[in-house]
Amino acid sequence: MFKLTSLNLNGIRSASSKGLEDWVASNAPDCMCVQELKAQAPDVAGRFESIAGLKGHFQFAQKKGYSGVGIYTRHEPSDVVVGFDGDGEFDAEGRCVELRFDTPQRKLSILSAYFPSGSSGEERQAAKFRFLAVFEPHLMALKAGRELILCGDLNIAHQEKDLKNWRSNQKNSGFLPEERAWMTQVLTHGGLVDVYRQLHPDTTTDCYTWWSNRGQAWANNVGWRLDYHLATPALAATARMVDIHKAQRFSDHAPVTVAYDGLL
Repeated sequence: MFKLTSLNLNGIRSASSKGLEDWVASNAPDCMCVQELKAQAPDVAGRFESIAGLKGHFQFAQKKGYSGVGIYTRHEPSDVVVGFDGDGEFDAEGRCVELRFDTPQRKLSILSAYFPSGSSGEERQAAKFRFLAVFEPHLMALKAGRELILCGDLNIAHQEKDLKNWRSNQKNSGFLPEERAWMTQVLTHGGLVDVYRQLHPDTTTDCYTWWSNRGQAWANNVGWRLDYHLATPALAATARMVDIHKAQRFSDHAPVTVAYDGLL
């Protein structure tokens, strides 16, 4: 089985101080997609290039202490693609890195992506909509020639069962009709599969991957499902189990691990 983990770190140095390396060594994923590094290359050099035998590949944000994504892997990729919009608005924010594992039999991509949050106000929500508009065609073009798994913090709860208080959040970023419609489009006409929902179509309160730091959201399990594995159908069909590691509190997100049969 190939274990693929996705985790929003909310700062790699912070997560490290809370036992990240020991957990990775114990859980032993073959590949780990991380988001929100909140670090630059000098911060990673000599300290976080590798974790528990996994080699890291990164895209850093230009702004210090902001965003950034990475993929740690036990297997050497055939290619590393950093960014997706040609050093445009979102590459400057460190939003996507892709590892390719190509063989004569199959072209395979694993992507780590961190979608913008629009919760801070109208300006960032507008940026989030711009991101969705440019990322979807990139994803579809990639899917046209490759098998792929997109892992990451998508900052969207797709359905009512994907968050605790859906009624009161219908006008809030992360559960807006336009964001949910984007996800529906990708999962229907776009042909990708929400791997968690394939394995657990009806789960509600046990599906959350993010909890606000306000109040007692984590203790009371008032959460949202914001972290996903989206896969092409052939790869999604090989998913055997999924584990949301709620007890591992490296950040305000839980790691999400899916075991795939014969991925590499």
